[in-house]
Amino acid sequence: MSARVRLVVASALMLLLELSLIRWSGAKVLHLSYFSNFVLLGSFLGIGLGFLRASKPDRGLPYYSPMALLGLVGFVSAYPVTVDRTDSSVIFFTSLGTSGPPIWVALPVIFLAVAAVLAGPGELVADCFHQLERLDAYRFDLIGSLAGIALFTLFSFLGAPPLIWFIVVAAFFVVLFGKMGRSVSVTLVVALLALFGYPLSQDTDLDKVFWSPYYQVSTFEQADAEGETLWQVYVNGIPHQRLTSAALRQEQEPFYLEPYLRVPNPPKEMLIVGAGTGTDVSIALSQGVEHVDAVEIDPRLLEFGEENNPDGAYDDPRVTTYVNDGRAFLQRTDKSYDLILFALPDSLTLVSGASALRLESYLFTEQAMASARDHLAPGGAFAMYNFYREPWLVDRLAGTLDEVFGRAPCLLSNPEAISLAVMVAGLTEADQACDTTWEPAGVVPPPSTDNHPFLYVNSDEGLLGIPWIYVVAIGLILLVSVLSVGLVAGRETKGMWAYRDLFFLGAAFLLLETKNITGFALYFGTTWLVNALVFGGVLLAVLAAVEITRRFAVPPIRTMYALLFGGLLLAWAVPTSWVLSLPLLLRLVVAIVIAFIPIMAANVIFAQRFATTSNATTAFGTNLLGAMFGGCLEYLALTVGYRSLLIVCAGLYLIAYLTTPKQEAGQFARL
Repeated sequence: MSARVRLVVASALMLLLELSLIRWSGAKVLHLSYFSNFVLLGSFLGIGLGFLRASKPDRGLPYYSPMALLGLVGFVSAYPVTVDRTDSSVIFFTSLGTSGPPIWVALPVIFLAVAAVLAGPGELVADCFHQLERLDAYRFDLIGSLAGIALFTLFSFLGAPPLIWFIVVAAFFVVLFGKMGRSVSVTLVVALLALFGYPLSQDTDLDKVFWSPYYQVSTFEQADAEGETLWQVYVNGIPHQRLTSAALRQEQEPFYLEPYLRVPNPPKEMLIVGAGTGTDVSIALSQGVEHVDAVEIDPRLLEFGEENNPDGAYDDPRVTTYVNDGRAFLQRTDKSYDLILFALPDSLTLVSGASALRLESYLFTEQAMASARDHLAPGGAFAMYNFYREPWLVDRLAGTLDEVFGRAPCLLSNPEAISLAVMVAGLTEADQACDTTWEPAGVVPPPSTDNHPFLYVNSDEGLLGIPWIYVVAIGLILLVSVLSVGLVAGRETKGMWAYRDLFFLGAAFLLLETKNITGFALYFGTTWLVNALVFGGVLLAVLAAVEITRRFAVPPIRTMYALLFGGLLLAWAVPTSWVLSLPLLLRLVVAIVIAFIPIMAANVIFAQRFATTSNATTAFGTNLLGAMFGGCLEYLALTVGYRSLLIVCAGLYLIAYLTTPKQEAGQFARL
């Protein structure tokens, strides 16, 4: 196997393993799906440490990596872990208790375990960097990374379980270890067979346990007190939905009828966002609605509802289903509705690659509520309900409706039932028939916005608006990272100082990538497919920058930095509201131009700088550690919003420019 082919395989393994750990750990470590960004940060640390370790002579093959993976999988499978997410300043949707190790123990341990697993593929990639010219190695690393993302995207599309992910991961390890002049050790074989033991012994009943692009979904069939059969649906180990007939649900939980009681005229045309397995659709049909557009982001949950809903809601010709993000659907449709209902759309997970953005975050911003209002027919109304956990969240949402509709909404609230609330706002005052109107219980938190879409965070608590639960975890992770780098790098730590500008380039690029992920999620939806396309698009842009640097004479470095800062200024200056107002195709073109001008410029700068380095693995490892630091800085968005991250990003790029060693700066000028 040539060094180029081995590099592609090792890079594909690296990305596949990283994405697999993010998905698997979020499903198996209870509540970790709310902190999945820490798994991503652990991956960056591990890969960076792998590159630093690759500079040491007389190393053996990184057999520790599959063994660490075995230990992580085995420990979590044998001893289920719950991340204690107790914090009144941030809300997590789960009815389960907070038992388990405290967050300051659980997250650093998981973070270190992930780092140990990813360090092995990092070493394998770094070994190839030693054998190839700088930009040639970087190019094939990017090609392998694209292959890894494409492979995991295929697994998500097919609903493949972890058994498939781990088989492919194990195959990559065997190929890479066995083809490097040594036979695969007995220890590795035993470890991989043991690794298979977990997915083979779990999730074998595909009729009751399946993997959607977002969750592990577990279903349980049982009988209620009246003897009626119902399904309980858990996602990532958390109770999420319950399938019963519309009649039984209305009898047991009459609040489901509240939206229909608070409108003067029975709705005929209705939109349900968060349709799930179909209970809300069944209730709407039982109330005489003539047509329902049912929007659900998770295709597998919708499929389960189509097969098992006791009322056959999705078989009814009056129902049209859409697999889409609710905000994206509202932006694309030109239909008007008599009633729009947001039916418990709590996703229980983050958008991949974002620190605090959940799948439904853009659905509850002030701009999203205005979009819903604009899709109401004359006499129409908007409604939403959920168990909101904290009174301040009820006030925030009701206050948002008050601002958007110009009047206080109808409110049915039961604080004792985990802050159950039903809100109904009519297009005009005559379009809502309230028994009780919302009145604030205290200081009303400001509405979440497209720039600051953190609905579930109370910015009055924490440090500078960042909840303590994140502050403590970030502080511990940075401390662990510094100690790990010192332990692994040893004397090489001094050599990292020569590449301090690459550290800041990595930190800035991570923030730039995050801004693009969140931006495209807003413009086109928070679906897994949009997310995968953005990750792939970023890597393609980076690959294009490398090819341009390899094949053509690029402008001087100062010119490239000027182009970079100009691109950041353009991205900051263009209002998101204007982009959202554009037709879909034109919006796509504008979003790509705004996003990829700074990405291209930043990566031409990186490619030029990387080409001049004397120690490729130390330089690249330093850059990856910078990306991990940038992932920690991303939590500043909770304070300043996503738009202002561009200012932080520009500051980091300015530091990178100012800290470029003079000798390398001179070489830049000659490239």
